[in-house]
Amino acid sequence: MPSTVIRRFHYRPESRELEIVFTTGRRYLYSDVPPSAVDEFKAAFSKGSHFNRYIRDCYPCRELRVPAPSTS
Repeated sequence: MPSTVIRRFHYRPESRELEIVFTTGRRYLYSDVPPSAVDEFKAAFSKGSHFNRYIRDCYPCRELRVPAPSTS
């Protein structure tokens, strides 16, 4: 089922990083996420609810900002 909150996500197993892009366009990188947590997230019927309960505030994260375009 498509999420009304999460546009897409990508997992990097070698670094255990989960990148989530929200429908607002904001991007976050969650660190030290085990593969089992990502498998459960993928299988969840409601990605937004699962994210809020089992990922958000459970793993270190930082917002990924797109650099401003050069004005020169």
